[in-house]
Amino acid sequence: MTESSPTAAVLIIGDEVLSGRTQDTNLNTIARFLAALGIDLIEARTVGDRKAQIVEALNALRAGHDYVFTTGGIGPTHDDITADAVATAFGVALPEHPEALAILERRYGAEFNAPRRRMARIPAGGTLIANPVTDAPGFQIGNVFVMAGVPKIMTAMLEDVAPRLRTGAVVHARTVRVTGVGEGSVADILSAAAQANRDISYGSYPFGHGSVGEIGTNLVVRGRDAMKVDAAVEALLVELAAAGIEAMQT
Repeated sequence: MTESSPTAAVLIIGDEVLSGRTQDTNLNTIARFLAALGIDLIEARTVGDRKAQIVEALNALRAGHDYVFTTGGIGPTHDDITADAVATAFGVALPEHPEALAILERRYGAEFNAPRRRMARIPAGGTLIANPVTDAPGFQIGNVFVMAGVPKIMTAMLEDVAPRLRTGAVVHARTVRVTGVGEGSVADILSAAAQANRDISYGSYPFGHGSVGEIGTNLVVRGRDAMKVDAAVEALLVELAAAGIEAMQT
């Protein structure tokens, strides 16, 4: 929204997401997490379990944003290659991290086998991200935060990530519900409002298409100055009323 606000990107890693076997919910969780901190989520990509593809995407994203959050691919199996790819992207070695090793040894005891030991490999220079659910840590290196793909674990890891981030001004959002007409009927009004208020974001989200019930659209007004957002909503309601369009703030 503004130049002073940190920006972020999400890289979702896993063949299971691309195949449709697993429905990703992590993006929504991270988006809400970042919004509460005033960090603008600008971009999201999904890639498979292919090292070259992960490296390429990660290097592009970390160069273009203040923060990058990856999910998936840090487990004990052969296709968990995120740590390898991150190490390659940063041009560093991938040794066993002593603290990670100790955490995993305590967790698994006599069942701490070679596959589980793979999870102790952390790119050189990386710091651990705590995992209060299963203990196996994620890690941070540079502006990249590498987390688990399992939603419950990823969400728990965000608690350790939050204090490390530079925050910005929170975005305030208001919704105006338009009923009885489709979004094409309000497009000109919305466009004029957007042109008149460059520091305010306007979005239109229609509902009821193809159904017998009520049709309309939700107009969402966003901005970092709450007073300006409220004023923009009031102005929008006036313009809609003047055009004979039924609308109300929800």
